[in-house]
Amino acid sequence: MSDEGSTPVKNEKLERILASFSGERSELIPILQRVQEEFGYLPEEVMKRIADFTRTPECTVFGVATFYAQFRLTPTGKKIIRVCRGTACHVRGSAKVLAEVEKRLGIRAGETTPDLEYTLETVACIGACALAPTMTIGGKTYGKMTTKKVAEVLGDYDRSAK
Repeated sequence: MSDEGSTPVKNEKLERILASFSGERSELIPILQRVQEEFGYLPEEVMKRIADFTRTPECTVFGVATFYAQFRLTPTGKKIIRVCRGTACHVRGSAKVLAEVEKRLGIRAGETTPDLEYTLETVACIGACALAPTMTIGGKTYGKMTTKKVAEVLGDYDRSAK
């Protein structure tokens, strides 16, 4: 696991978060949640500091962080794109929509663009089956998606031309 490294600002923010806890092992998940809320993910050196603070083995902190889907070990993009893979979306072409998003962004599902602008994810259901196939960007839902609509939605952000 690599990371950009410790910075004084990051350390200061972390210490401020930790100051609001007593350092009990039972606080591990709430601490991880607060840290991720602050940094957008769980940097390696931060998890080591949390292990020290809670007197918990580093492997346990890492185990908790990797067990729960809510935690991320790598930075996410400013905008998270979620493509629905539910039944209604699947039968109406979500695989083609996903392939087009991957092509345009130059990344695969589960990855983030190098400039940290976009993270691409797939989800089991967005809950807008009548609009299938669907995707969301930053919480906004786009329905009845086609490969052409992907180009319109993503606008100028097109890695396939680069």
